[in-house]
Amino acid sequence: MNNATAIRQYAIVTGNYWAFTLTDGALRMLVVLHFHQLGYSPLQIAALFLFYEIFGIVTNLFGGYLGARIGLNRTMNIGLGLQVGALLMLAVPTQWLSVPLVMAAQALSGIAKDLNKMSAKSAIKQLLPGDQRNALFKWVALLTGSKNALKGVGFFLGGALLALMSFKAAVITMAAALALVWVLSIILLQRDLGKANNKPKFRELFSKSRAINILSAARLFLFGARDIWFVVALPVFLSSELQWDFWQTGGFLASWIIGYGLVQSIAPLILRTKTRATPEGKSAYFWAMVLTLVTITLASALSTKLPADVLLISGLIIFGIVFAINSSLHSYLIVSYASEDGVALDVGFYYMANAIGRLLGTLLSGWIYQSAGLVACLWTTAAFIFVAALLTSVLPKTPAQNS
Repeated sequence: MNNATAIRQYAIVTGNYWAFTLTDGALRMLVVLHFHQLGYSPLQIAALFLFYEIFGIVTNLFGGYLGARIGLNRTMNIGLGLQVGALLMLAVPTQWLSVPLVMAAQALSGIAKDLNKMSAKSAIKQLLPGDQRNALFKWVALLTGSKNALKGVGFFLGGALLALMSFKAAVITMAAALALVWVLSIILLQRDLGKANNKPKFRELFSKSRAINILSAARLFLFGARDIWFVVALPVFLSSELQWDFWQTGGFLASWIIGYGLVQSIAPLILRTKTRATPEGKSAYFWAMVLTLVTITLASALSTKLPADVLLISGLIIFGIVFAINSSLHSYLIVSYASEDGVALDVGFYYMANAIGRLLGTLLSGWIYQSAGLVACLWTTAAFIFVAALLTSVLPKTPAQNS
């Protein structure tokens, strides 16, 4: 594939990912706001997203296998189509919006999201020659960072749509826009992108690569750590302890996610050295240790009598910058370590671990906060990150050593 074709295909993959991410973030905010208006409790609203996370685990495992067999273009397009279907499932009269229906729609959206993400991350490996590791880092960082920034924009979009129109009209509008992207993707995306030359067998779902197994375990603890204090504990603390209203809390978290995504996008620039060396396993270890120290410092500071709002906002900003660098490094390393043939299998396995970490972190976030408060969540977060650091300390130096 020549450079012009590769860039064009990368633009299509990225455009698909951006469009999907906007609707994913907006749909989450729409569901939260709309069901809050209907009188649902926070716990009931959280339960609506349970299948979204659970089906993400299953999809990452089987999605990689499917991508290797039928091609990443098809799995990406299947993901877009499923998201259109999930949106249309919610375009019913308000009295029909039962908990089972919304959970089913969220399950479909969770499958769609992870098919789309796995396809986008895996496709980049196919669009670059194996020796262009610096370019690979930049492309992965741009894709990952822009996705997270747009997820934050999606939160704002969801709130704006609900302010301008009804819930039903909002989901129909998003479904129509995404359907147009879906049709264009079917026409323009290269056939058989990422399709393995040797068809993988079902028993090959689990990675045999030592490096990928270690990195996947580290990813589980890293993202579990973030969600332990970020998903439930932080929003509840901001609203109940600091007396922030919903719009202050939602706007701040959306802004944090946008900033986090922007830092991810420029991570290669931040990490650039005089020798322009490409990051390796020890880079992930170093930055995980930095993040551990940041979290310990924040937890210790919040145990004092210093102003909690100032400490929390400043601590969140520092945590977000360092976490974004960690996330960007991990996203690059998995694509770098993945085998050329059947890359979707390795990436799918890795993001299955990511989804397990998110689910574990979400459950622990509610339980630990309810039992012991935000500071206890932060100490648990620090412990999880330290485990992730220990795991990354034994990663191989280069992809050639990953078996």
